[in-house]
Amino acid sequence: MWWRAPWLEQRRALLGLALFDALVIVGAYNGLFWQRFDRWAGITGSVATLVLLWLTLSYLLGRYSRSDTDKRLWSIGLVAAVVTAITMVAAWLGVTRDPRALPDFVLPLLGGTAILSALVEHRVEHRARQPNRWLLLVSPQEGEIVERELQDQNAAARLRLQICHSPHQALSLLSSTDSPQGIALGEQVALGDELVQALLQQRNLGQPVLELVDWCEWLLQRVPPELLSSRWLLLAEGFRLRPGQAGWRLKRLGDLVVGGMLLALASPILLLAAALIKMEDGGPVLYSQIRTGLYGQPFRIWKLRSMRVGSEALGVRWTSRHDPRITRVGGWLRRLRLDELPQLVNVLAGDMSLIGPRPERPELEHNLEQLIPHYRVRHWIRPGLSGWAQVCFPYGASVDDSRSKLSFDLYYLRNFSLGLDGLIVLKTIRLVSRAQGALPKALPPSVMHAP
Repeated sequence: MWWRAPWLEQRRALLGLALFDALVIVGAYNGLFWQRFDRWAGITGSVATLVLLWLTLSYLLGRYSRSDTDKRLWSIGLVAAVVTAITMVAAWLGVTRDPRALPDFVLPLLGGTAILSALVEHRVEHRARQPNRWLLLVSPQEGEIVERELQDQNAAARLRLQICHSPHQALSLLSSTDSPQGIALGEQVALGDELVQALLQQRNLGQPVLELVDWCEWLLQRVPPELLSSRWLLLAEGFRLRPGQAGWRLKRLGDLVVGGMLLALASPILLLAAALIKMEDGGPVLYSQIRTGLYGQPFRIWKLRSMRVGSEALGVRWTSRHDPRITRVGGWLRRLRLDELPQLVNVLAGDMSLIGPRPERPELEHNLEQLIPHYRVRHWIRPGLSGWAQVCFPYGASVDDSRSKLSFDLYYLRNFSLGLDGLIVLKTIRLVSRAQGALPKALPPSVMHAP
């Protein structure tokens, strides 16, 4: 069921925090209104505006994000200050004559909201930092894959793993006083009757027992392609986004409606960007490429040109950090992802979707298909303007990065829902607002494995 999807389960506490903030604002607003005017206000336009401002700024500053845990608490004061300033400026400019916009109403309201929200958030953060103790019974090869996956995962800092390769060792760990909170089993390990009975007993006591692939989905929000067998791909649940299904049709309808609206709204931005590109070096405004689309079929995309004319005269190569081929205007277009806006035409034409794996160049994919298992699975759906890999992983510029992006694309393919598409849209908006678009960067090393 969609409400048990891994991406939603991992964010229940954060969604609860957002709901708590909204209820506190509504409650505090009505309490102050009763004190001043001897009646309840209810949910008015003013209340709704305050809630929308608070939740939007909180999200953009990372308060409702799994990846920005260290920035949440200090951002509460900033959110309260900005919302207060907006309200008071609106009153000063005469936009509103409402006495509730005055400091003696707004300051107690948002100050109290910030304090209560900080207390609840501290509790949420404390629970989130509790280590998750897991026993992984895997083959040596599967263990190496897991350890490599954990090198760039924020969630891994809260994992306390016990990785073993033999049923006998697993039995000893299960019977110890420091027993794990859950068990994940690799496909390549034979269990044996004694271990099966022990695992059934653990499961009967409420401990989760998962396949290793499901564990990666649950904890890491990705599916390492090396862990997937052809049999698993044939029989696994999920992968519901198929032609003829309702989800496929709804997704296409959303692409047409939302894509058309975005293209109309983006027209002034496109004209301004075109003028800046032309003024910088006098070269062409648009740049086209052949990309691989649905079922591996090639199609042509158009982008606002962000590199110097003739940048690929010596052949196709990966983009690097501080790439000298990128122009000054192009750098900002890529950071804000404005260079991708002409691809809205591809969305309307049916070559692309708003959400899906990013289309890659056939010249690069030929090599990637040889080096990365199950790479072509990402062609089962239309490529997208943005996707799960783009909002969860830095801009890819190597074979290793492409492999990591594929792990996120496989997760999206298996867990597609309109709710997940909505989450990707929100995360994309936050990336664009922070100018964190197509920017290759090195991932910081971290110690993620505990005995």
